[in-house]
Amino acid sequence: MLTESESAVAREVLLHGPLSRRTLAARLHLSPASLTRLARPLLSAGVLIELDDDGDGTVGRPSRPLDISPAAGTFVGVKLTGDRVHVVATDVRADLLDARDRPLDDPSPRGACLAIVEAVEALGRDDVRGVGVSLGGHVADGVAVHAPFLDWHDVPLARTLEDVLDVPVAIENDVVALAEAERWFGVGRGIPGFLVVTIGAGVGLGLVVDGRTVRTPDAGIGTVGHLPLRADGPPCPLGHRGCADALLTTTAVERRASRALGRAIGFDDAIALARAGDPVLRELFADTGDALGALCALATTLSLHSDVVLAGEGMQAFDLLRERTEAAVSQLRPPSASPVSLHPDHSGFTAWARGAAAVAIQAAMGRIDLAR
Repeated sequence: MLTESESAVAREVLLHGPLSRRTLAARLHLSPASLTRLARPLLSAGVLIELDDDGDGTVGRPSRPLDISPAAGTFVGVKLTGDRVHVVATDVRADLLDARDRPLDDPSPRGACLAIVEAVEALGRDDVRGVGVSLGGHVADGVAVHAPFLDWHDVPLARTLEDVLDVPVAIENDVVALAEAERWFGVGRGIPGFLVVTIGAGVGLGLVVDGRTVRTPDAGIGTVGHLPLRADGPPCPLGHRGCADALLTTTAVERRASRALGRAIGFDDAIALARAGDPVLRELFADTGDALGALCALATTLSLHSDVVLAGEGMQAFDLLRERTEAAVSQLRPPSASPVSLHPDHSGFTAWARGAAAVAIQAAMGRIDLAR
């Protein structure tokens, strides 16, 4: 298996390659001799490859940049909700190759496992090296300890799927997985600390500090959804008045839109009517933008980080929220504070599934067997 130093070399090339040996050695603070020693087994095992000579303008022999082998295979990411299975195939850098979804008719552990296996097999990939599964709730050591949207408790999901798929399976909380994808392969790459705020069926918060994603039991149970944002706001299902869940989730928007119009309306239809100019719904989304801005201002102030990735299926409405969100963030932070940068991800459930694939890639980088 890879040593810690060999893993560092492979990881650096994965995240930032192709890299010349000179650049790679400088990034890892290694001598040329040490880098040669560490890279040799990775090249022999086919983990790394050498590209054609590339003169980098320095004196001496041309450099042969190192890159991750294209034979690294495919990774599959699966996002489970209470009623659907969203699946993606990616390459080793989490670039999207395929994306599909299907209904989850039976949300029991057995039914979900069967649906995941069918979804993975339907991709038709014969080079899958790892599968990641993300879901809302508390996840630990491959076990879904508590998944409220699925009504699961202590489900050994990773072991069950590995027995059927015959590939390594990684299970992670969906917000944590999305934060890992942004940290390794997204806008967070190279940023030591940032936040991920997710808006969808719930409100989630991921946190990266000093290049590491924070993992605690509370990271997976949506506590941020119950932060109070408006004293006169509507109550959430738990009775918290004006909290993030009561104002920002897709179901909260549906509920407020239906009350305002006097008829039932779904989230997508509410967006369409607001974009078409409906004054009632435009004001409702503007008000939602105020609440999102308040949440981002609070989160950035308490975390001392000023970059925020906004993700989740609720972000399809961000064009209706942006102006008021940005204004609220600016208004609620002192002028001397660092300006907040908002990075919206509009890919919806694909982003969640890609996060799961990223977790599978991370796990694979730690278990490469050089003896094969």
